Parts: sequence; C-alpha cells; structure tokens
Amino acid sequence: MKFAYLFPGQGAQRVGMGAELVQNFAPARRTFEEADEALGFKLSKLCFEGPDEELRLTANTQPAMVTAAIAAMRVFEADFQQRPEVAAGHSLGEYSALVAAGALDFADAVRAVRERGRLMQEACPPGQGAMAALIGLELTQVKEICEQVSRDGKIAVPANLNAPGQIVIAGDAEPVRRALEIAKERGAAMSVELKVSAPFHCPLMKPAQDGMRPILEALKIGQFRFDVIANVTAQTNRDPARVVPLLIDQITAPVRWEETMALIAQSGVTDAVEFGCGRVLMGLMRRAYRSIRVRPLEDMASFKALGESLAAPSKA
Repeated sequence: MKFAYLFPGQGAQRVGMGAELVQNFAPARRTFEEADEALGFKLSKLCFEGPDEELRLTANTQPAMVTAAIAAMRVFEADFQQRPEVAAGHSLGEYSALVAAGALDFADAVRAVRERGRLMQEACPPGQGAMAALIGLELTQVKEICEQVSRDGKIAVPANLNAPGQIVIAGDAEPVRRALEIAKERGAAMSVELKVSAPFHCPLMKPAQDGMRPILEALKIGQFRFDVIANVTAQTNRDPARVVPLLIDQITAPVRWEETMALIAQSGVTDAVEFGCGRVLMGLMRRAYRSIRVRPLEDMASFKALGESLAAPSKA
C-alpha cells in the first residue's frame, strides 16, 4: 500500500467541521486549542457553532480549513500506521500539506492563512471580479475563450485546472461572464458563475501577493518528512528554500490539480486520505484515476469507515 495525503481548499467548509473529532480524540482537541491560542480568538467555536455567514468570510475560512485538516491528520497518525509517500493540497490546502510534512509550523500557518484570506478579500473590490466553472471543454478551448474576452485591461484566465474537462476561470466580472456565454455556444456541458468572494488565482490577486510576501518571508521553514506537490509547478518539492517562493507565486498562478493527480498516480500511490472537511478531492480523483482508493477523514463515521477499509485488502 503506497499512500498520499490530500488537503482540500476553500469552499468545503461547513458549520460543525471538526467537532466530532475534537469530542473523541485528544490530538484533534489540542489542534483546535493551538489554533485558538495562535489567532487570539475562538476559531473552534466558529467552526463548531457558526454562524455560517461568519465562517464563510475568507479570513476565517482559511484558518478553519487548515485547522480541521491538521486535526484530522493528527488523529490519523495517532491511530493508524500508514505514512505517506507524498502530500498535496488544493490552493489553500498546500499550507496544510506543508504543515503535515513538517515544513511549516502549524501556529505560523494558521496566522499566515488568516492574513492570506484577508488580503485576498481586499485585493479586488466586491463585484469587480468573478470566477466561473467551465465543464466539458479542453484547456486549449478555455484558453482561446479567455483570450477572446480579455481586452481593454480586463482579463479572464484559467485559475483552477481541476480535472479533465473541469476548469475554473477567474478575472474581471465582465469578461468572465462573456466567457460563460461563449463556452455555452461552444458546447460546454455546463458553464456557471461561482459564488465566491474574490477572483482567486489570477493577476487581480497581485495586491494580496505583495501583502503576503513579507509575511511568508518571515516564516521559519523546516525540513520535510515527505514530498509535497506544489500547486504552481505540479512537481514534488522537498527543498525548504523553495517553499516561500512557491507560496508567493501560488496566489496569482493557476492551481494545476489535474497534473498533480497525474503525478500522484504515476508515483505508484494506491491509497489516499482527504483530511478535514468535504470530499471534493476524492471526487476529482475518482473521475480521473479510479485505481486510487481515496477515503475522507472528517468525522466519526468516516473515521470508522477508514479503519475498516485499511484493514481490508486493497482492490486497486
């Protein structure tokens, strides 16, 4: 059995996230306590009780997702013997992957992503930017459409390359919405604007990138326990000196998740766990590489199911 750790990004959060693991496992409880102390407010209460509209604020969502993911990962490592060959995280999830690998201190990471969320939210005034999912088109088609609608200093660009035929674009609201119309005309199975607070992973995030640079450059980077695949390159990294430049670039660069999944598959991984909240990455992997068994770990039901599946022989 060859293992990978997967960490989700923003969008999978929900009120109640992490609560069952905290109630049942000391490592999860300590993780949320550490986050509360690092941030100076009760992130744990916000995660467990809401309100939802406050949890969905980007500056709260980002540390919440990292905390829930690391809490689940610590429960896994305390209870199971499997250790990963590689880890990967989607967008924000890359911070969780780096914490899991030992390259980032957890308290430093939650403080950094809280600022990341705040800066991303402030980078583009409300209503000026947009993101949209284009389903059923190839990347070359999406790039063509983005080039067609980008003019007069306003842009649309590929932002999340999630899976074959599943691409998210981001940019100024007007060209993104024009791209939706053209995608429908060109046979997209679905084209829909996403309910997001800012256009992530595009050049409009340059102010956030500039603001994060000194925060990231001040971080102490440790040695890696295992490889982490960077969003920007879709290649493994184990060099502490590359962590900060990659995280800086990540803010405005597309998330190359389709290539990340391909690299995981090519490395011979048979099994993976998606930690924290939601099952988005599990769904994407199942679409592309059904030979890799991905299980979530987010609550007691998934913990028990994971234990049972790890005890069973792999069908991969």
